[in-house]
Amino acid sequence: MLKLDNHLSGRHFLHIPGPSPVPSRILRSISYQTIDHRGPEFGAFGLKVLDGIKKIFKTEQPVIIYSASGTGSWEGALVNVLSPGDKVLFYETGHFANLWRALAKRLGIEVEVVGKAGQDTWRWGVDASVIEERLRKDTQHGIKAVCVVHNETSTGMTSNIAAVRKAIDDAKHPALLLVDSVSGLGSADYCHDAWGADVTVSGSQKGLMLPPGIGFNALSPKAIEASKHSKIAKAYWAWDEILESNKTGYWPTTPSTNLMYGLHEALDMMQTEGLDKIFARHQRLAEACRRAVAAWGLENQCLDPNAYSPVLTAIVVPEGMDADVLRKHALEKFNLSLGTGLGKLKGKIFRIGHLGDCNELSLMAALSGVEMSLGAMGYKPKASGVVAAQDYLK
Repeated sequence: MLKLDNHLSGRHFLHIPGPSPVPSRILRSISYQTIDHRGPEFGAFGLKVLDGIKKIFKTEQPVIIYSASGTGSWEGALVNVLSPGDKVLFYETGHFANLWRALAKRLGIEVEVVGKAGQDTWRWGVDASVIEERLRKDTQHGIKAVCVVHNETSTGMTSNIAAVRKAIDDAKHPALLLVDSVSGLGSADYCHDAWGADVTVSGSQKGLMLPPGIGFNALSPKAIEASKHSKIAKAYWAWDEILESNKTGYWPTTPSTNLMYGLHEALDMMQTEGLDKIFARHQRLAEACRRAVAAWGLENQCLDPNAYSPVLTAIVVPEGMDADVLRKHALEKFNLSLGTGLGKLKGKIFRIGHLGDCNELSLMAALSGVEMSLGAMGYKPKASGVVAAQDYLK
């Protein structure tokens, strides 16, 4: 049996930007006895889950459920609508936009990266006008898809997906719109149909409050049609067999039965609270966190107020401080896990997750741990971030 060394008194405060804390209700549901995934009980259950997940994506179209991580769902999105040598436009907003692009290159897809000229694109949300300008120049329609990240977890930015769709349409370009909302779904408002996404990628371990292991592709009719002409080799990721099996609540391969029990419970919890209330809660906690950061005299990695993420806040540490040393202190002294800086931000930022099963008091505990850890690093805040957040939440 796995033995963990962090058996400290009290709870562990998991405030990375995902995986997020898993509620007890969901953990209990995952422990239910596994049933026959070919039996009649599972078929009825499968149909219920497939219908429920559509409500979270705000779509009337099919949602593919994979036994996979978000990375697997990235691959599923690409291989089903593209062919070898196709060109795809990626907008760089951070580490995960880059990882998705790297995956595309390994699949034999030609990638082009854009961003706002003269801007550090890891500090600003997607500028849809850059995409529109590039597509207008593509008069031969060689670009087959545009890929953007809805909520960039590495930098704490949420981009305007509806504006990206409008840019594509205004350019009168037929490119598909592929969106990564792995960390956004269930925490930040997302409208797959209304915003005109063709494939939306997500995963179970963020706003849906589950352990890692389930991935999603929400589809559009245009994406389904494109999948009929895609030439990239695929088997497990292929939508056609999954869509056919899903008509009766089943999957062509063995699904993650017990994780789907957890998904069913998560969907019930979210519908009971109400999506609008969930999104408002996340916005409220994010604003409290940002006020704490400002009181400390530290800088938000995101410089675009229109792109502040309700999912997490990425915080730039003072010159000379190693963010990972701060994180190590918070973990060892206060049993508080904070997110690390990724890619070129390693050691320069830390990230506070306030997503999923998070409320005012759990956020206040995290802010208190950060404030004490900053003091232990020799940093003297301008003011108490804990008090600033309290004043706002009161």
